[in-house]
Amino acid sequence: MFRRLLPEPGELPDGAAVVEDLRFGDRAPDDRPYLVLNMVTTADGRATIAGRSGPIGNEADQDLFHALRTRVDAVMVGAGTLRAEKYGRIVRKPERREARTRAGLAPDPLAVIVSGRLDLPQDLPLLHEPEQHVLVATFSKGELPGAADIRYARFNGGAVDIPRLLAILRGRGIRSVLCEGGPTLNAELLRANAVDELFHCIAPKLAGEPDAPTMVSGVLHESVDMKLVWLLENDGHLFCRFSLQ
Repeated sequence: MFRRLLPEPGELPDGAAVVEDLRFGDRAPDDRPYLVLNMVTTADGRATIAGRSGPIGNEADQDLFHALRTRVDAVMVGAGTLRAEKYGRIVRKPERREARTRAGLAPDPLAVIVSGRLDLPQDLPLLHEPEQHVLVATFSKGELPGAADIRYARFNGGAVDIPRLLAILRGRGIRSVLCEGGPTLNAELLRANAVDELFHCIAPKLAGEPDAPTMVSGVLHESVDMKLVWLLENDGHLFCRFSLQ
């Protein structure tokens, strides 16, 4: 159960109810997909505990995490997060794939991997899911093994051109993207002025790990203003939805 604190008090039974009316794709600009970030941090701002984000949130955070995946055309993730969290099929449960179909989306979202050097483990479960479509953005000439449908967007100059990647996705009919990090990729998207919303879970925990990353790792050159759209609570965890554009 989510308790809505803002803009008006109320209750929502689960993550599916929270995202029910979200239609991100309807708001896509002509040159790129509508893009939302989803991140969880401790109260002292750390995005990982012992190298992973999983220990930070609670069951409600996981529920909303997966519910958001039912509302987008693609899920984007950086190589470091893939390695740490050992991603598998993006939408595993049949009922969530059915929810995507009811929302007018494909049963499985496209998995967009941003990995400049292609330094990913060959046994990464995501790469071996036959039903999963994957687009890898890289400047490497290598290829990844796996049973998934793996395709590539290759870039020159030793870097993945984020605005160009988003334009490629839009040209392929992708109208909405959910980015799940990590912090370096978040910074690249913010520098490109490509983030439209942030869903941020703040857990009632203190990590106290001085070397753990924050939500954004990298220079933004200037601060980013946000507007609070709504605020939910579950067992002391705060769920903020911010607009950036």
